Amino acid sequence: MSSYSTLSNIQQTAQFIQSKINVAPEFGIILGTGLGGLVNEMKIAHSFSYEDLPNFPVSTVESHSGKLIFGTLSGKNVVAMQGRFHFYEGYSMEEIVFPVRVMKLLGIKKLFVSNACGGLNPAFEKGDLFIINDHINLFPGNPLIGKNIDELGPRFPDMSSPYDRIMISNANTVAHGAGILTRNGVYAGLTGPMLESPAEYNYLRIIGADVVGMSTIPEIIAARHMGLPCFACSIITDICYGEIEPVSLEEIIAIAAKAEPKLTRVIKDLIDLQ
Repeated sequence: MSSYSTLSNIQQTAQFIQSKINVAPEFGIILGTGLGGLVNEMKIAHSFSYEDLPNFPVSTVESHSGKLIFGTLSGKNVVAMQGRFHFYEGYSMEEIVFPVRVMKLLGIKKLFVSNACGGLNPAFEKGDLFIINDHINLFPGNPLIGKNIDELGPRFPDMSSPYDRIMISNANTVAHGAGILTRNGVYAGLTGPMLESPAEYNYLRIIGADVVGMSTIPEIIAARHMGLPCFACSIITDICYGEIEPVSLEEIIAIAAKAEPKLTRVIKDLIDLQ
């Protein structure tokens, strides 16, 4: 069994953090590619580099700064991951979801996740805000394979509603009130790090995906295993239909950064409603 999938290691990390902070977070937030600026809206109380936390993986991707930040957002106690872990970096599924499990032991009641993604639906455009209402897991596995950690959740967790319907409805309402257009639909998760080929994009659209990305689903599976309601939101940073054009990481980060204020506004307002 991987050390990342043992309850004792998860508890050790949570206990270390608890010894350094004086408040329990109510909500966990995972910030994706180019979307780390939400922390600028937080009143920060504590900040830890991943490498300073026992048992914690360390992010290796450009634009993922690698900090666990505690503070308040919209007057609520939150913990934010500024930088996440990806399967394509060589991390196991257990490593990818280790922080989510730690956040659960720290006391979070709900999980908010963001990412950058590619738009498969011809109705979508670069910079659109996309709210995930379901997903298709095309990773070669998931974080629940292996011995179940009974203390965290059941052997066979239900996934009939992986994304909380009330939070989705509220997010669409607050976005509309702020004049922000939202798209809703299905997120397909693949390993990366290469972007998909035109034939693969076509395949994903045929099987029902509206967007595609390289993260989020393992974290959602782990969170739902532990009974955490989840909300996930994406910025569409590249177009994956029609005449496919080459895209660079720099372009993706630039588009995500430009659209980030919309995502920040929606998550802030949504947390305010909790």
